[in-house]
Amino acid sequence: MGELRKELGKIASVSFGHCGYQECMLGIQVTLEGKGWGVGDSKGGWDAEIIKHDKHCQWTEADREKDYVAVMRYVSKLLKEAKVHEVSKLKGIPVEVTFDGNCLKEWRILEEVL
Repeated sequence: MGELRKELGKIASVSFGHCGYQECMLGIQVTLEGKGWGVGDSKGGWDAEIIKHDKHCQWTEADREKDYVAVMRYVSKLLKEAKVHEVSKLKGIPVEVTFDGNCLKEWRILEEVL
């Protein structure tokens, strides 16, 4: 475990579509950046049109549905916190990012400055 540090920055880019592992997930992807750093983050579920469920999967269609719901609730939370009504309007929103060493631990929208 590295040293925790907090950095201020902004959402440099945001998109909703294919993201995550080999772009086989459907969800939201953001790029966060600050002075001298940049990092990407995404939240998604396996895209039903790309990844078909079969007997070898260690997850169910119900699991996929839960992931889709979690993504939509996450997007809803981001929009509310940023006080915007479209995913594209998240670009430029200020954030606080916590790193564990050089790894992204978490991030949040700085609601208190909006």
